[in-house]
Amino acid sequence: MSMTDDITLEPSEKATKLRMVDCDIHPALKHKKALHPYLEQRWRQHLDEFGALAHCVYATRGGPYPRFTPETARRDAWPPNGNPPGSDLEFMQTQHLDAHDIEYGILQPIVGANNARNTDLSAALCTATNRWQVDEFTSRDRRLKASIHIGAEDAELAVTEIERWAGDRNFAQIQLGSRSVEPIGRKRYWPIFEAAVRNDMPIGFHVGGPSPYAPSPSGWPDYYLEDHHVLTHSAHAQVSSMILEGVFELFPRLRVVMIEAGFAWVPSLGWRLDNHWRKLRTETPLCKRPPSEYLRQNLWFTTQPADEPERREDLRFLFEQIGFDRMMFATDYPHWDFDDPARALVMPMSKDERQMLFRDNAMKFYANLD
Repeated sequence: MSMTDDITLEPSEKATKLRMVDCDIHPALKHKKALHPYLEQRWRQHLDEFGALAHCVYATRGGPYPRFTPETARRDAWPPNGNPPGSDLEFMQTQHLDAHDIEYGILQPIVGANNARNTDLSAALCTATNRWQVDEFTSRDRRLKASIHIGAEDAELAVTEIERWAGDRNFAQIQLGSRSVEPIGRKRYWPIFEAAVRNDMPIGFHVGGPSPYAPSPSGWPDYYLEDHHVLTHSAHAQVSSMILEGVFELFPRLRVVMIEAGFAWVPSLGWRLDNHWRKLRTETPLCKRPPSEYLRQNLWFTTQPADEPERREDLRFLFEQIGFDRMMFATDYPHWDFDDPARALVMPMSKDERQMLFRDNAMKFYANLD
């Protein structure tokens, strides 16, 4: 008897009947000045007069085509009032939360608050973003949970923001980008990890984030297809940095999830790091165990964008290699590469595995949802 003889390939509609946790919902600002009411006058004036100098090449001014045009969104995601997708709670409730029986949804704001080179301005924008999440979303629908938006490049200000919201049940996690000015395992970022553990809050690394460098180690891609693919490379680098710099050895209770970065790369990264570590372990004294053990102990991954091999059994093999208990469902609503829970992840799964994937893993990871 094969290992999958007792596992059925069920129509994915059965998955939609589960009450599920969506680990990646993007709220949007109704207009460019939507954060102004949450900012001190000095910062409102600063933005009006100077704008925000961002951690990016000047010419990009908001990112490559066509992913960011228009609004990175599904065609049907514009609410009737004409505001940007993700900005209207009632429309989000009808189109997504109610339609897919979402028990909890984790908000991942990507409004540029953590992108300013002026770290004081970035901190003010992050505070404004966090207050905006509560006012516009979490206080109006208990199913939604916010992420503590921080700017990683000034760890002291980041910790202040974490402490401001830690313990507030409107927030489920700390949010960082998968790109940063230096590899995230460097010592100057450690106070952020220490604050996360001290407050028993997980960290979600959403793909993207502030960086002044080309997304590819070889420079700037020629095509959008390349640009979209190399988004995942930053996740590989940050995971490797945290493991090899000893972050998980120093903070063994730290829980980290990599969001919207794919997952097919995870098993091979563990294999390769283990192989190199056995030969070069004296160089990384704070990585005391095979790197794959930290992958299994401290790292989780969201399913979107779901990899779709031609053979469904191959997708299941990936989940088995990573561990069904380390995977959490995500849709990326309302973006154009949204993963419909009724269509994504069609592969052989047991009832228990489906329950873990769509709900239970996230309920354990985000310990304070209920």
